[in-house]
Amino acid sequence: MTVHLLKIAVGVESVDHLAELQAARKKRLGRIVHFTRHYPKRAGELLDGGSMFWIIKGLVRVRQRLIGFEHTKRDNDMPACAIGLDQKLVRTQLQPRRPHQGWRYLEPADAPADAPRGARGDDDLPPKMAEELRALGLL
Repeated sequence: MTVHLLKIAVGVESVDHLAELQAARKKRLGRIVHFTRHYPKRAGELLDGGSMFWIIKGLVRVRQRLIGFEHTKRDNDMPACAIGLDQKLVRTQLQPRRPHQGWRYLEPADAPADAPRGARGDDDLPPKMAEELRALGLL
């Protein structure tokens, strides 16, 4: 059964900013990875079609397909996990989320749907306004 990850994109201002940061990492490392402390216990379920759902400015805004996990070490020699991500960023319908540390598992039933094709999102709109526009079917 597929499961997803939910992660706060700390210091990221928008989906475009996330794309810029990941492009720089890909240039430096040759791949897009996110480093975290723990290796997920449900790795098999995550790799069965799972995605990393990114929380940016208090809202889930985008997802990326998970492509692998690797035991590694940080620069300070502490154990870590490198989470491999597909380079394609898929915008999602906005979903408010409270802050949390680390990542969380996200069941498919709780994951936001993909935004309509071609949607640019609402990175410039205040969250409450975006929520009201979505409720009216205007976003």
